[in-house]
Amino acid sequence: MEFRRLGRSGLNISEISYGNWLTHGSQVEEDQAQACIKAALDAGITTFDTADVYANTAAESVLGRGLAGQRRESLEIFTKVFWPTGPKGPNDKGLSRKHIIESANASLKRLGTDYIDLYQAHRFDRTVPLEETFLAFADLVRQGKVLYVGVSEWTAEEITRGAALARELKVPFISNQPQYNALWRVIEAQVIPASEREGLSQIVWSPIAQGVLTGKYKPGQPLPEGSRATDEKGGANFVQRYLNDDVLTRVQKLEPLAAEAGLSLAQLAVAWVLQNPNVASAIIGASRPEQVHENVKAAGVKLDADLLTKIDDILDGVIERDPSLTKSP
Repeated sequence: MEFRRLGRSGLNISEISYGNWLTHGSQVEEDQAQACIKAALDAGITTFDTADVYANTAAESVLGRGLAGQRRESLEIFTKVFWPTGPKGPNDKGLSRKHIIESANASLKRLGTDYIDLYQAHRFDRTVPLEETFLAFADLVRQGKVLYVGVSEWTAEEITRGAALARELKVPFISNQPQYNALWRVIEAQVIPASEREGLSQIVWSPIAQGVLTGKYKPGQPLPEGSRATDEKGGANFVQRYLNDDVLTRVQKLEPLAAEAGLSLAQLAVAWVLQNPNVASAIIGASRPEQVHENVKAAGVKLDADLLTKIDDILDGVIERDPSLTKSP
């Protein structure tokens, strides 16, 4: 495993991080979830990402059990706050001081830890003063319950505003967690330049485009049984944008390039996002330990400029680059 600094901080995280969105506490039984966490640890992954909303809090609890007994100082545990959990009362959502403080304390209990390495605002909240949000984060940092602060799916303008407040309040604001892969590049034009300017790195989710970049979805063929695209509770809506013959045909054309580089298509996809110097880590998920073993092989891979150009040439025409697609709910 290779490691990278997160933003301008001193925090090192694994190039491949393990996330449990859509799997733990919902799609995957407890024993399989624990096997995947063990596989991640065995592969040298030290960075684990979750959120209170995943499986309506169950994912945090599964991760907490999976990491129990590990040396806490050897792990980086990330979680998020914004979306409603529990009974979904009037204060059970958003980035108010009340919701942030209560959610952080609940996450700590579920994760079985005294502190969260990176606490992330899961979306931007236009209904709450940004000052209130960052003051709550600052207090959690001062209390030692949170070490660093990040965000997820914020626009360049939102990141810039947040960074100014973070400097004023002396909050270590160091990361953004966006969707990013060879097909979905909406952060490149604005979010990455703003992040570089403000000292943030990207921790990216969906590096294999919900499985599309593995090549398992074939043009003109039925969707594989049990795949994410057939599971309405497992993110099928995220996959739909890619399930057309033009995209799928182009993905199949990447296979010879992957083979030439000695990689599977999945490994090529994960390695591709790690070529961006502003990306600190790519989040992988898994329903089977074998998927973890497969994808971690992308760590440390260097793709030459000629190969990257060939990938662009093949995918040109189906790559989404519109920065306006990063937006608040």
